[in-house]
Amino acid sequence: MIMTSATPPAHAPPGSFEVLAVDPHSGARAGRLVTAHGVVETPVFMPVGTQASVKAMAPHELAEMGFGILLSNTYHLNDRPGIEIIADCGGLHRFMGWNGAILTDSGGFQVFSLSNLNKITRDGVEFQSHHDGRRHFLGPREAMEIQRRLGSDIAMVFDECAPYPCDRDYACQALERTLSWAASCRRQPRAEGQLVFGIVQGSVFRELRERSARELVAMDFDGYAIGGLSVGEPEALILAGMEHAAPLLPEDRPRYAMGVGLLRQMVEGVARGVDMFDCVVPTRFARNGTAFTRKGRYPVKAGRFKEDLRPIEVGCDCYACRHFSRAYIRHLLNVDEILGLRLMTIHNLHRYAWFMSEVRRSILDGNFGAFREAFHRDYQELLVAPDE
Repeated sequence: MIMTSATPPAHAPPGSFEVLAVDPHSGARAGRLVTAHGVVETPVFMPVGTQASVKAMAPHELAEMGFGILLSNTYHLNDRPGIEIIADCGGLHRFMGWNGAILTDSGGFQVFSLSNLNKITRDGVEFQSHHDGRRHFLGPREAMEIQRRLGSDIAMVFDECAPYPCDRDYACQALERTLSWAASCRRQPRAEGQLVFGIVQGSVFRELRERSARELVAMDFDGYAIGGLSVGEPEALILAGMEHAAPLLPEDRPRYAMGVGLLRQMVEGVARGVDMFDCVVPTRFARNGTAFTRKGRYPVKAGRFKEDLRPIEVGCDCYACRHFSRAYIRHLLNVDEILGLRLMTIHNLHRYAWFMSEVRRSILDGNFGAFREAFHRDYQELLVAPDE
């Protein structure tokens, strides 16, 4: 693996971002971002550990796969177990036993998508918890204070992710709030070495996204995310959102497409100049019995694999593929054995780690264009015969 480096260079402070190679025929680039908990080599995929845990995985297993950064969530951790408990444990890294970098989402998406909203004000949102109905208030000051106490390496500003579809008037109002909140987040205290990323919003309206990017860049954040993607819109709009926003963001700062994580989307995101991705896809699909392979994805639970003695993916060297057959893993999934979920998750995350390593290597070696072309030629979203 070439995705991460254990320790940052002694002379480089957190926030240093170096572009090492650029593809001359696209926006693809390979870089290196220094955080307080190590160097993150980009392009990078971040496994999602919403509740301070990547489902079915131990931290050391993720590190051994080559992952050096995970994503967790301010809203959920503040709701349960509560910020006081995590702070008393020494912060999020110690609480979850993870020595690499952590990016925390601000909770804005969850506040607007999961909760029963009571009132949106200029200072934030008053709402009820999605699981027990308790009343909460979350705004830029609260979100940044929670992230400061969590001690994450990268904190995201508190924003409003407008739903899809929405009309232009609502998108404009949401953007006004988002920009005001971003400015407030920029002024808040942060943990030692903690970076803060701004988030481009504006729904599907290009002029609003351009304004968002322009004003956020003027605020001078450590990095920039492209938000409002993967909220139900067609994939063409996801790709357009990355294509329009990335060139408006500084070349010397990392660019992050929030919630984007299908393999084909990441290849195209990289081609458009995006450096960082996250998504629940590899772990969620694993729990549903779907495996990702070099050629595409397929349902291991399907009846045709009942007596199949081959590994999940022929040629894969992950723990699941080195030791177990499709027949056995299918059996575990069908009888609801936890080991089945673990083995599927191990494989899918291993495939994602290896895939992003290949993307990065292709940029460094100067053949990203050939890699991209071969990927689209050979990859199918749903495989009928995964070994042909």
